[in-house]
Amino acid sequence: MAEPSEDGLRPVLKLRDATLLVVSSIIGVGIFLTPQRVAAALPHPWVFLGAWALGAALSLAGALANAELGAMFPRAGGDYVYLREAIHPAAGVVVGWLSFFAIYAGTIATLAVGFADGLAVFVTLPKGAAPLVACALVVACTLVNSAGVLAGAWVNNVVTAAKVLAMVVLVVACLASDKVDLHHFGRAAGSAPRLGLGLVGEALPSILFSYLGWNASVYVASELAAPKRDLPRSLFGGLGVSALVYLLVTGSYVAVLGVGGVAGAERVAEATAAAAFGIHATAVAKLIGALVLLSTLGTLNASVLIGPRITYAMARDGLAPRSLGAPSPTTGAPTGSLVLQAAVACALVLILRSFPSVLDYTTFAIVLATIADTLALYVLRRRRPDAPRPYRAWGYPWVPAVYVAANVVIAASMLWQSPRECAVSLLLVPLAAASYFVAARLAESRRGAPR
Repeated sequence: MAEPSEDGLRPVLKLRDATLLVVSSIIGVGIFLTPQRVAAALPHPWVFLGAWALGAALSLAGALANAELGAMFPRAGGDYVYLREAIHPAAGVVVGWLSFFAIYAGTIATLAVGFADGLAVFVTLPKGAAPLVACALVVACTLVNSAGVLAGAWVNNVVTAAKVLAMVVLVVACLASDKVDLHHFGRAAGSAPRLGLGLVGEALPSILFSYLGWNASVYVASELAAPKRDLPRSLFGGLGVSALVYLLVTGSYVAVLGVGGVAGAERVAEATAAAAFGIHATAVAKLIGALVLLSTLGTLNASVLIGPRITYAMARDGLAPRSLGAPSPTTGAPTGSLVLQAAVACALVLILRSFPSVLDYTTFAIVLATIADTLALYVLRRRRPDAPRPYRAWGYPWVPAVYVAANVVIAASMLWQSPRECAVSLLLVPLAAASYFVAARLAESRRGAPR
C-alpha cells in the first residue's frame, strides 16, 4: 500500500484515473439540457457550434494556468491551495468555501435532482418521493467514496467509459441515418445571432456550465502517483476528449434538426434520436433517458469524490473543523468532509426549484473561483519567480489575461441577467471570510493555551 502523501492522503491514482475524472466531471447533464438555450441565443449553426468551441478554448486557457499551479503545489484542495500560497490564507478560505458550497455541493444537488426526475421515464415514483430518491443517491455515492479513492475512481472509470462510448455510438448512428441534411449547416433560424448579449449573457454561461469539471484532477493532486507529470496531462487530455464529444453531439443535433429545431426542442437529444431513427416516442425516451441517467451518475460520483478535498485541505491547516481533516485509518478517505458534503447537498436538494436558477448560481461561482486562481498565477510568477515549475503555462501572460477578461465580462453580464442567483454566491464571500477570522482566532488561542 502506498505511503500517505504530505497531506495524509494516499498517492494511488494513475494518469488514466485522473483523465477520466476530468472527462466524467465535464460530460454530464449539461450537454442534454443547455444546447436549446444556446441555440435560442445564437440561431446560426456555425455560430452555435463555434460557441461550443469557444467554451472549450476558454476552459483550456484556465487549464493552462491550473496545470502550472497544480504541478507547483500537488496538494489536495485546488483553488484553496493556490490562493493561500499566492495571496493569503483568508483568500484561500473564501475561494475554498465558495467552491465547496456553490460549485460542488450545488452541482451534486442539481445532478441528484436531475437523476430522480429522469427515473420517471422508467418507474412511477410516489408523489413527493423525488427529493428522497435524490438524497438516497447522494448518500450511496458518498458511501462508495468512503471506501477509498480507488473505489471511487474505479466506479468513475467504468461509468465514464460506458457513457462516452454510448454517446459516440449514438452520434455515429444519427449521422449515418438518412435524416441528416447537410444544408442545415447553412441555414440560420430567425434573426441574426446576438453576438453581444446573446453570446456573453446567455450562451456562454450555459456552455461554461457544461464544461464545469475541466480542473477536476487538481483537487486530487496529492493522490496522484506522479502529480508533476500527470496532472497537466490529465487536464489537457480530459478537456480534449470532452470537447470532441461535445462538438460531435451538438453537430449531430444540427445535422438532424437544424439550429432552429435545436432551439425549439424541449428535449433535444430525444428529438434528434426520434427524427434520425423514426422510432416510437416511448422507445426514444427510454433510450435517451438511460443515457442521461448514466451520464448524470458518472458526473455525480466524480463530484462527490472531488469536493471533500477542499474542506479536508482547509481543516489540515486549522482553518476548518478538525474532524474534516482526519483521513479514515482504514480507507484513507476524508470521511468527515464526505459526510459534510452529503449533508449540504441533501439540504440543497430540498430547496431546489428549477434547473436554470441553479445553473446560474453554480456558473457564477465557477467564474469567480477561476478568475481568482488565474490571478494567483500572476502573483506567484512575480513573488516567486525562481520557484520550481514542473510545467509552465503556455501563452503567459496573454492567454491567462484573455481568460480573466472573458470571465469578468461574463460575470458582469450574469449579475445583470440573474442578480438573485448571483447574490447567493456573493453572500458566501463575507460568510467565508468571517469563518477564516473565527478559525484563525481559535487556532491562535489554542497555540497560546498552557499545555
